[in-house]
Amino acid sequence: RLVILFTDELGHISHWRAIMAGSLAGMVATIVTYPTDVIKTRLIVQNRLEPSYEGILHAFYKIYHQEGLLALYRGVSPAILGAVPFSAGSFFVYINLDKIWREPIVHFTPLQNFINGCVAAGVAQTLSFPFETVKRKMQAQSPWLPHYGAVDVHFTGMADCFRQTVKNKGALGLWSGLTPSLLKIVPYFGVMFSTFEFCKRVCLYRNGYIESPLNYKLTPGVDQSLQPQELRELKLLRRENFESRKSALEN
Repeated sequence: RLVILFTDELGHISHWRAIMAGSLAGMVATIVTYPTDVIKTRLIVQNRLEPSYEGILHAFYKIYHQEGLLALYRGVSPAILGAVPFSAGSFFVYINLDKIWREPIVHFTPLQNFINGCVAAGVAQTLSFPFETVKRKMQAQSPWLPHYGAVDVHFTGMADCFRQTVKNKGALGLWSGLTPSLLKIVPYFGVMFSTFEFCKRVCLYRNGYIESPLNYKLTPGVDQSLQPQELRELKLLRRENFESRKSALEN
């Protein structure tokens, strides 16, 4: 929906508008799913010998009744701010990788698409990770948990969390835990981007724009500017004309 809003009259979208659409989409997705992220963090950091929460539903119920609805959105500010460099960085890197490969994106193999997704995710995650660090600390800290959720620094808000982390752990403390995060997210985005490109080829092939889902070789004689429905109607019209001519010749 956001991509449609940023397209021009001809249905084209620039790289920067695509980056903006991706960033906004990341923000919307973050806000909608954020309470589940808070619950996940609380379940991870709690003491397993004396757990504060018995499960997902119990954690949701207890956080809501003890700390209020806003507690389920604690740390949402750095999450939203982090979505901007992550989404923008991943899309910007991904759409410019054709310059590194020195060939059009349409000629990329599945392996190239996988590598592209990995590189884009790695760069984006590294850029946005300080916001991820602060978000996790804000999610975990709670006066209702033992030792305030076992957070290594104590703070009053997002800016104070940044300041206290740098003061106590140094600037590199904002990137603490980056390596395991990259081991998780890099292959994830590699598979996602390569799967996306393959599914796009399957759709183009099923609609008759390309000869095979294994490559982007265009179908001869097909007007690539036509919409799928227009292309189907044109094919149906040609088939009807052919059948009518064939019947006329037989008669």
